[in-house]
Amino acid sequence: MAQKIPATVVTGFLGAGKTTLIRHLIENAGGRRIALIINEFGDLGVDGEILKGCGIEGCADDDVVELSNGCICCTVAEDFLPAIQKLIDRDQAPDHIVIETSGLALPQPLVRAFNWPDIRTRVTVDGVVAVVDGPALSEGRFAANEAAVDAQREADDTIDHETPLSELFEDQLACADMVVVNKADLLGTAAAEALTGKLRAEVRSGVSVLHSEMGAVDVAVLLGLGIGAEADMDARHEVHHHHHHDDDDDDHEDHDDDHGHEHAHGHDEFESFVVTRAEISDPAAFSEQMAEVIRTHDILRLKGFAAVTDKPMRLTVQAVGPRIDSYFDRPFAAGEPRETRLVVIGQAGLDRLAIERALAA
Repeated sequence: MAQKIPATVVTGFLGAGKTTLIRHLIENAGGRRIALIINEFGDLGVDGEILKGCGIEGCADDDVVELSNGCICCTVAEDFLPAIQKLIDRDQAPDHIVIETSGLALPQPLVRAFNWPDIRTRVTVDGVVAVVDGPALSEGRFAANEAAVDAQREADDTIDHETPLSELFEDQLACADMVVVNKADLLGTAAAEALTGKLRAEVRSGVSVLHSEMGAVDVAVLLGLGIGAEADMDARHEVHHHHHHDDDDDDHEDHDDDHGHEHAHGHDEFESFVVTRAEISDPAAFSEQMAEVIRTHDILRLKGFAAVTDKPMRLTVQAVGPRIDSYFDRPFAAGEPRETRLVVIGQAGLDRLAIERALAA
């Protein structure tokens, strides 16, 4: 069976920085062919136009599918499914699909839609990423301009105007596999760490919480989570069983994140390094060892290969947070060193020496 195309769902409120994060992702795609589905309400097509006009190499107009006819989660049969099918039926299918929901969209119905018979054997939800406005949240607000969000909700008669933003926020966190606290540079180091710590206590076990400046999250951190979220709906159930249209053309203000910053913040907020060690004797025990190291040092991703004593096959290891998957992929080639090599990825400031020692123990 052909490998499923991974799709990443990016959710979050107006102005949190979703479009900025996606722009950074496209600029640093590293040769991946990424298709975008931008969920717009109304006819303006703001986000699509920002991305189409960005001048980024490889960001062709036909890689952007705009849904300007209501919200993804409520019109999946009419809009979302045809958009996905159009992408995966192309002669050159994308390597990865990124779906930006509008700011008040509930991610759960969208993720659930990936179980539809027409697409479930061909596409999978790689992960759900919730982007939050760090400075606003630290001040007890859920968006930089809550009045603008409420005004947009009031302008649309098709949605529930009474649902508090706090409830929508809880639903987004409940569905997320990764939470990105954006605009961390406006918070300061101590406040950013305090906020990420608070959010870690609120999300499901194993959900990564990290902070970013101007949506600059390393592509190696964002993509390739391998979660298969559509098969894991019980763990990410809606906190509140509301289901309504959303109405904001999201990052109408997202480009404010770029104000006064002409350069893209690079990857210096993240770091990666390789740990090499000898063969392992017990894969299960080594998985527990890796999980403990990941928890202790707040490692975002860990991936690589291991040699197992008396086993001719190479063990592939992939960890996202403390969730670790492993399988034997192929025999070691003649002359290939029987060693264990792991790539460690996290936010800048990892204690490399301590991690190397712990993984080599």
